[in-house]
Amino acid sequence: MNLITLTGEPWADYGLIDCGHGRKLERYGRFRFIRPEPQAMWAPASDDWDADAEFVPASDEDGGGRWHYFRDVPEEGWPLGWDKVKFTAQTTPFRHLGFFPDMAPVWTWLRGQIVPIENPEALNLFGYTGVGTLALASGGARMVHVDASKKSVEAARQNATLSGMNDLPVRWLIEDAGKFVAREVRRGRRYDAILLDPPKWGRGPNGEVWKLEEGLPDLIADCRKLLDENSACLFLTVYAVRMSALAIGELVRQAFADLPGTVEAGELTVREESRGLELPTAIFARWSRNG
Repeated sequence: MNLITLTGEPWADYGLIDCGHGRKLERYGRFRFIRPEPQAMWAPASDDWDADAEFVPASDEDGGGRWHYFRDVPEEGWPLGWDKVKFTAQTTPFRHLGFFPDMAPVWTWLRGQIVPIENPEALNLFGYTGVGTLALASGGARMVHVDASKKSVEAARQNATLSGMNDLPVRWLIEDAGKFVAREVRRGRRYDAILLDPPKWGRGPNGEVWKLEEGLPDLIADCRKLLDENSACLFLTVYAVRMSALAIGELVRQAFADLPGTVEAGELTVREESRGLELPTAIFARWSRNG
């Protein structure tokens, strides 16, 4: 199994300006934000950070905290874009801004994997606000977007409208990911590609409890059953847990041992604009038929 790094480069509407001393300074369009970043243990390039707002975490480890605003930031959000996809960025109570910019190289990689397939169908589990779904749909895939949060799926639909992509073939589903995948297995369904970005903890629309360490092995096993020797790929990302890329890589390797192809694992990173260093943000594992 190969261990690699997948690095997100700055683009017009997003960049990691600087990071260090447990924080990071980022630009989201015309606004700048400071957020906690435990991985940035080094010194920043500059001590003089000019930001519109900063997220100050709570004293516990449950991810709480609040935003402190130094200048006006639109409460309803503001439009950003990646390639042809338009979406709304917005400060949220969970410290992020309505999408995950370090996923950009993942979207690019997935698009490349499905190019050789005629009329590919892909599944995005824990699809959140739909940026990844729209990235793949605009690349030619028929998409099934699954998220347990009604609010997130509504935001994803709004992003489709903002992008002018309402006519693309996307099914927007408010579902518990585990239950949906198990039902698709029973139906004998198959997909050409699967993207899954499960949270550490969550609840389904009917109160189902999701715990990553407990639920991930069965979910990967069921995802494997939705793919076959003609499928293109699966991409798994994991954030904010005490888990190794080697561990999730081995989980995927064993699940896909009966299929030809390549399993790789490693870290997602974002390149800092100030010095070019790479800030690790998540771990991932992926299987691809063609490497």
